[in-house]
Amino acid sequence: MAKDMLTIGAFARACRLSPKALRLYDELDLLRPARVDPHSGYRYYSAAQLERARLVAWLRRLGMPLARIREVCALEPADAAREIRGYWSRVEAETAVRRDLAAFLVEHLMDDPRKDTTMLELRYFAHSDRGLVRPANQDTAYAGTRLLAVADGFGPAGAPASSAAVEALRVLDTEELPAGDVLNVLEDAVRGATEAVRDATDGSGDDGTTLTALLWTGSRLALVHIGDCRAYLLREGALFRITHDHTMVQSMIDEGRLTPEEATAHPQRTLLLKALGTAAPELRLHDATAGDRYLLCSDGLCRVVPDARIRAVLTSAATPEEATRTLIAEANTAGGPDNVSCVVADVVETDGR
Repeated sequence: MAKDMLTIGAFARACRLSPKALRLYDELDLLRPARVDPHSGYRYYSAAQLERARLVAWLRRLGMPLARIREVCALEPADAAREIRGYWSRVEAETAVRRDLAAFLVEHLMDDPRKDTTMLELRYFAHSDRGLVRPANQDTAYAGTRLLAVADGFGPAGAPASSAAVEALRVLDTEELPAGDVLNVLEDAVRGATEAVRDATDGSGDDGTTLTALLWTGSRLALVHIGDCRAYLLREGALFRITHDHTMVQSMIDEGRLTPEEATAHPQRTLLLKALGTAAPELRLHDATAGDRYLLCSDGLCRVVPDARIRAVLTSAATPEEATRTLIAEANTAGGPDNVSCVVADVVETDGR
């Protein structure tokens, strides 16, 4: 073995990357070892690779995705510097939005609740459309006094599956909800929805549904989410996605194997990792404030209408109905390749009478 060769352990210590990270970077063709032992498979690196490895480590500390790091490392130093500067400018802009929201939340939580006697309620609208390509609509959208829900069915029995899931949750729209127990109440209802979906399908796994729903308690929204429908919050002019897609391409983005831009054209972009009944859904609470606008939608919207356009429509539309109908029209204008469903709800003040 050449004198300048380092074992993977020695190389990891020298460049401050773990052996596990080095193996991943090898798989991603980001940092290939200089030599691999043909018998043991053991990796060896040359001292000349340390500079690239340290650059990778520094960029990872910045939070840059691996796919973006691969592009930067392939550039000449001056071009790489410009890319890093541009990346960090975008990070700072996104951080500024989150900082403002954090400041708002701190101020909101520090207020004496006894000073605020304002009561809140939802104003809402839901609509589902077949789109321009699919022969049938397998989505279900619902909005009521307490419950907002979107489900996207798949397989031959996708339509009955999504309908059964939402129908099972509708009991929450009429029952009194114990505020301290709302997540437990929602979890129990989701179990009922899972059973209803199994009854509506043959149980083979070829049919099923995603589910994203919000349950209103009077001051908070309890969220349940599984699959690739989405929930967004428009607050103070900024749009926040409050759900995480359970899809193959999203997992690849999280791991740095794809950029969000690459994901839009990936052949497996619709492949689900989770659906109702295959894994535990996400459950959590969101505090609400007057002026908030929430959007629940199936991927027939967010797959063809960019977030910037969604934000513009939600910001400009005067009512939930106008926002809902405009967003669906936008999806169909973009080709309407899938069923598209939207629920828009505004949090408004009421005198409580």
